[in-house]
Amino acid sequence: MIADVPLWTVALIAVVVALGCFVQATIGLGLGLLGAPLIALVEPSLVPTLLLLLAVPVSTGVLWVERHHISWRVIGWALPARIPGTVLGVWLATAFDERVLGIVVAVMVLVAVGLTLHTVEVRQTPATLMGAGLAAGTAGTAAAIGGPPMALVMAHRPPREVRGTLSLFFVVGSVLSVLLFWYEDALPRASVTLALAYLPLVAVAMWAGHRAHQRIPREAFRRAVLLLCAASALVLLVKSLLG
Repeated sequence: MIADVPLWTVALIAVVVALGCFVQATIGLGLGLLGAPLIALVEPSLVPTLLLLLAVPVSTGVLWVERHHISWRVIGWALPARIPGTVLGVWLATAFDERVLGIVVAVMVLVAVGLTLHTVEVRQTPATLMGAGLAAGTAGTAAAIGGPPMALVMAHRPPREVRGTLSLFFVVGSVLSVLLFWYEDALPRASVTLALAYLPLVAVAMWAGHRAHQRIPREAFRRAVLLLCAASALVLLVKSLLG
């Protein structure tokens, strides 16, 4: 066992983390959408904290590459709005038992998949950016799925601007979420231990994803990943509803 987590569970989560990081590097999403429902199925106590911890190095790597392409206007409106969303997300994650949290995670994944598959045009106004920041803070903290609300308001921006802006948003937001979980004494030791143990795996998976980026049919791969996320969420939802 590692940090009271059985070795078979550690190995299974390692596969999920590697796949999530590979997909994240390839199409720009996947770690939270794929990881949250699958990890919740085998070890609910690690959701969302393990994924929030892993999001910091993953997003930092992208941020370093795209650091000159950040939209400070988006950050200026969305990031402050994430703070109350983060507080609400911590409350959601700590106020309910694992069964209810499983339902919350599953529903959030299904909504996120729907938003990602059927992107609508949302104008970037202070109100929409603050709303996206609030929603991303809540969903990102409660279930580690904060990407879709922000992606929605940046859907028609240049790809490098999207990656740079969202990476900064997620680095700061994930650190804030982790600190709040720690303050509430709700940051499991197992999440910290496994996040550190998985760092080399994260680096290799991200490198492989970047290398494969140009070779994989992006849209077909993206839809396949989203369908897998939806299927995982449905299994988690049924499992949680049946208790």
